[in-house]
Amino acid sequence: MDHGSTLVIFDFDHTVTQCNSLLAFIRFVKGKRKMYLGFLKLSPILGLFKLGFINNQRAKEKVIAHFFGGMNEKEFRKYGWAFQEDILPKLLRKKAIDALRYHQKRKDTIIIVTASAEEWIIEWCKKQGIECIGTRLEVKDGKITGKINGKNCYGEEKLRRLKERIKIEQYREIHVYGDSKGDKELLQIATHPHYREL
Repeated sequence: MDHGSTLVIFDFDHTVTQCNSLLAFIRFVKGKRKMYLGFLKLSPILGLFKLGFINNQRAKEKVIAHFFGGMNEKEFRKYGWAFQEDILPKLLRKKAIDALRYHQKRKDTIIIVTASAEEWIIEWCKKQGIECIGTRLEVKDGKITGKINGKNCYGEEKLRRLKERIKIEQYREIHVYGDSKGDKELLQIATHPHYREL
């Protein structure tokens, strides 16, 4: 079989990792105390999100703006690099890495498609030799604004961004590893859906 005609898509948070990487990144940059105080302040917004009054993009923007809004882009990226070197390897699921290595040995095309921001994932992906499609953060005048550039890479947006990058129809087999409703649209195009298997 020509394994080059196989596409493999991994979600990231709670699929490749054991946790939410945004929360881990906030804790890494701000420390546990500031993180908890920040979320205490944000609790009304998060409550509205849980009740369905605001969508996940707006809630995420409020969180990013609170913790990182106004931060110099270069400083933010330095934190991203350090996080990927020092923290991220400790958060990975062994079964997910085993699955990733298996598909690499088969020379499958592997792409991580995630709602997490590319800034704290993409260098790790490059080191693994895999592609990354993630949420992009807005930068103005060299500073993180707290806004998302475009849409949160979640649900339908995951599929749209994937189609923007590659021609899905050229692949005979599609494996999708995901764990939540945010992966539903990707799981629906899979010939081999892997829901919460890792």
